[in-house]
Amino acid sequence: MVGNAAEQFNIHEAKTNLSRIVERVERGEEIVISRAGHPVAKVVPLVRRADRTGRGSLRGALTLGAGWDSDETNEAIADEFGIPR
Repeated sequence: MVGNAAEQFNIHEAKTNLSRIVERVERGEEIVISRAGHPVAKVVPLVRRADRTGRGSLRGALTLGAGWDSDETNEAIADEFGIPR
C-alpha cells in the first residue's frame, strides 16, 4: 500500500478473519496485527523470485557439463564444504 496506512487488526480479530486477511494480502494489501493497541506484526505479500511449478520446471533451461557428476567433481565439492570422504 503505497502512501496509505496499513489496516490494523487486533490478535482476536486476526485469528477470526485469517482467511480474509490472507486474501487481502494476496491482492497486495499490507495488514498490521496489534496486541493491546500496539502493532506487533505486519502481514505483507511475498514476492516470488521464480515461477516454478514443480519438478522439471528448469527442463531445457539448464545445460550440464559432461563430468557434472563425476567422482572428481563430487570430491572437489566435498572438499569445498569440508566434508571428509
